Amino acid sequence: MRGHTLIRGVVFGILVFLLSIPAAQSAEENMVIKIATLAPDGSSWMKTLNTINAEVMEKTKGTVRFKIYPGGVLGDETDMMRKMQIGQIQGAALSSGGLSSIFKEIDVIHIPFFFQNYEEVDYVLKKMEPYFKKGVEDKGYILLGWSEAGFNYLLSTNSVSSVNDLKKAKVWIWQDAPMAKAIFHEAGVAAIPLSIPDVLVGLQTGMVDVVYSPPTVAISLQWFTKVKYLTDVPLSYMGAGLVVRKDIFKKLPLASQTIILESIQRNLDQLKTITRRENQEAIKVMQNNGVKIVTSPQDQVAEFKRLSEKALSSFTNQTFSKKALADATAYLEAYRKGKR
Repeated sequence: MRGHTLIRGVVFGILVFLLSIPAAQSAEENMVIKIATLAPDGSSWMKTLNTINAEVMEKTKGTVRFKIYPGGVLGDETDMMRKMQIGQIQGAALSSGGLSSIFKEIDVIHIPFFFQNYEEVDYVLKKMEPYFKKGVEDKGYILLGWSEAGFNYLLSTNSVSSVNDLKKAKVWIWQDAPMAKAIFHEAGVAAIPLSIPDVLVGLQTGMVDVVYSPPTVAISLQWFTKVKYLTDVPLSYMGAGLVVRKDIFKKLPLASQTIILESIQRNLDQLKTITRRENQEAIKVMQNNGVKIVTSPQDQVAEFKRLSEKALSSFTNQTFSKKALADATAYLEAYRKGKR
């Protein structure tokens, strides 16, 4: 009797185990991660996101896929963050400004005139990236990969070559850009806050006549069609990254997590190279469409830098900490001295 009971127990245990396998697979099937981005359809960012989606679907055998909402159809980055928080979407491709709303220390890379070239950017970000990723994860998100938009330039309907020119203009400012607000305030510039989707209308109606962005962004968002000048001074660097809610990502099997991380970073690294080439080409495209390049005198560039440094002296700790600034500065100085 005891033998029959033992056999029935073993058989029952095997059945439970076998029945649990399809249930586990079912839980993995059709994991759809909804991602929003400001990047318009047809842009290199969207092409890259579509490539990532195709790779992930193939390598996870269809158990994971991304549904991408392009062109700001779900609102600006503030709206995307809110939709992630309530679970309407699970991820977003954000500028480094958007990422800094998750982890404020990322704002340190936006300091005007901090970087002189992309080589400096690459070196400092490689050193700071683990710190940034941990900070983002501590806030409940996973930074899946890092790329960029490039250096910001002033674009305007009237020529801007000096601080005084800016003071007389209606300058747009991103709604969630406290550092830019502090700098414009120091310069005596009355900036007008608008969300990204509203900037084109602002240029069309004359609400603003000066904006700033990387050249490729100005083209993809059609801002370049409403301006006449580009001031040839790289103001500040704008990175970008892809984030997803940590609780969603951690539900995936480890194998799927590895596939996603590898695919995203490899493709975003390739996108960075593409973006740098496209930013150079974008300036030529704008020139071919009648946009004139304005060269700012060195004394005015120096004045821009002086005002920026003065504003930042009282701004530090409002977003990034003094430690983040000290670390980034130390890495940058080490690079410039060849101590790599």
